[in-house]
Amino acid sequence: MTACSAAPDAPSAPTAPVVDEKPKAALTVTPASGEGISPAGPFEVGVTGGALTAVALTNAEGKAVKGELTADRWVATEDLGYDKVYTWSGSAKGQDGAEVPVSGSFRTLKPQRLTNVSANVGDHETYGIAMPIKMTFSAPVQDKASVQKAMTVTTSVPTEGAWAWLSDTEAHWRPREYWKPNTEVSVDVNVYGVPFGGGAYGSNDLHVQFKIADRALVAKANTKTHRFEIYRDGVLLHDFPASYGKADEAMSTTRSGTHVVMAKWAKRPMVSQYFGYNVEVMWAVQISGNGEFVHENNKTIPKQGKENVSHGCANLSEARAKIFYDLTIAGDPVEVVGTAITLGPEDRDYWDWALDWAAWTAKSAVKG
Repeated sequence: MTACSAAPDAPSAPTAPVVDEKPKAALTVTPASGEGISPAGPFEVGVTGGALTAVALTNAEGKAVKGELTADRWVATEDLGYDKVYTWSGSAKGQDGAEVPVSGSFRTLKPQRLTNVSANVGDHETYGIAMPIKMTFSAPVQDKASVQKAMTVTTSVPTEGAWAWLSDTEAHWRPREYWKPNTEVSVDVNVYGVPFGGGAYGSNDLHVQFKIADRALVAKANTKTHRFEIYRDGVLLHDFPASYGKADEAMSTTRSGTHVVMAKWAKRPMVSQYFGYNVEVMWAVQISGNGEFVHENNKTIPKQGKENVSHGCANLSEARAKIFYDLTIAGDPVEVVGTAITLGPEDRDYWDWALDWAAWTAKSAVKG
């Protein structure tokens, strides 16, 4: 071998064969097993490394729970029952071609008692700019924070508002200021399966959509000047003489503060065992839960605009009472001033606006 001769190449190491390993299906089942599961869920099956071929969740009688199936997820679309056993079945196929079963069984919780919720607002109804949202529970709520976290209010325009517990059975939501006209409101109370405390759970969910009227109607009732003014969008429409509660005792004193129109009747009997009367009036508009109305009383026309002689209601002439009756809807504010007694809890619905914003938010069960 000469000096310039090349050395022979060393033998190369053998190359390992490339194996194309496709992933197996991996399942996540929620919940796969357990006791005391909330019937509100979530109940779902997810897969990675493959696709779901079939999923079913059935009760002890074999009835399947409704759900939505995609390639990588199945999600229940209905609540389950309380104190029921449910069983998973189905399968997923991995990219390796192998089938993986969906399996498991669980039991939902058994409540000591159930609590129902109802609302003061109706679906697709229209209300005035002062309308509060009231949720009434069929029994006292111990865990108010848990329940409140399951209640939401969404609006079509930015609206600052908050929940306040006005009693153990009532949670109210109102905006900080009056609603803006034309606001669309959605209320979602998802308390089914939510713990209410003391072994109680929610028995139903509640969903309501309503709208605020396209005008801001505000009545201003001045018990000192004996006037009843009606404004629409800030413009004075009517200035009527009126007579209010004579205020010789607490029972006959018209309460000061922002009242809210609750309901109205073309004719309504007015009965009071305390004052000893039973009469029928026309164009009666209820503005509080303590028996205060704006209504016709032609007998007090000589006093209207001059003196307060009623048992707490706002008296107008028949023609003027009808004008207000025709203009107003539930939720319109009636702002009363001039008396020494203000709206409060004893006046029931609705004394919400008697609280300033700091006092209102202090009644929330969820801080921060």
